[in-house]
Amino acid sequence: MRYQHQWLEGGAIDLPVGQVVCVGRNYAAHAQELNNPIPDEPVLFMKPPSAIQPLDDKLAIVASFAPVHYETELAVLITKPLFHATKQAVEDALGGMTLALDLTRRETQSRLKQKGLPWERAKAFAGSAAIGRFVAVPDDWREVVFALSINGERRQQGNSASMLMPVIALIQHISQTFWLNPGDIVLTGTPEGVGVLENRDLLSLSLEGQHLAQPQVVVQSDEAFIQGKSA
Repeated sequence: MRYQHQWLEGGAIDLPVGQVVCVGRNYAAHAQELNNPIPDEPVLFMKPPSAIQPLDDKLAIVASFAPVHYETELAVLITKPLFHATKQAVEDALGGMTLALDLTRRETQSRLKQKGLPWERAKAFAGSAAIGRFVAVPDDWREVVFALSINGERRQQGNSASMLMPVIALIQHISQTFWLNPGDIVLTGTPEGVGVLENRDLLSLSLEGQHLAQPQVVVQSDEAFIQGKSA
């Protein structure tokens, strides 16, 4: 299924599908669980629009990419251009929030890191950004809570209060390097509890106590993935 920004309550969001700007190691406990140092500044990387799939009833993974790890993240939708943005400009430009899965080929990532090479093969592959349906942004970003359960077992519990750099300051920081445009999405980092996805796993994601999505993992062939993407 082709991706288009959508509201949880129904209806498409009239914005183009842009880039996905991702943040690594924005939760100290997650950095520690992967034996990574806590960074002095956010670790930034990108996923292209072609990496996005909708986070609905099915989470598609190409068999040749497996094993794939999940990383649940609070995601925000940019609705106005931002570059060297002020705090107020960022607040005015955030038009929706949702949850996303930053899917990761962890073994490939480790190999690339050891060689000092870029991460794109591990982080920006086809289908690696699963984006949920959006809800309205909160009045206060300081304690936004979210959760992921797999097969009825809680795996990740996140709270924006635990971020090393909070949402508004984070997007200000990103705008010092990248030009953010309407339709871009920013993923704000994942809490601890990441792990491998298995075929037929049933996921349940909630944001601020509201059910967002309940996709099932489907590991499929290249041909099946192409047909689903073009439908």
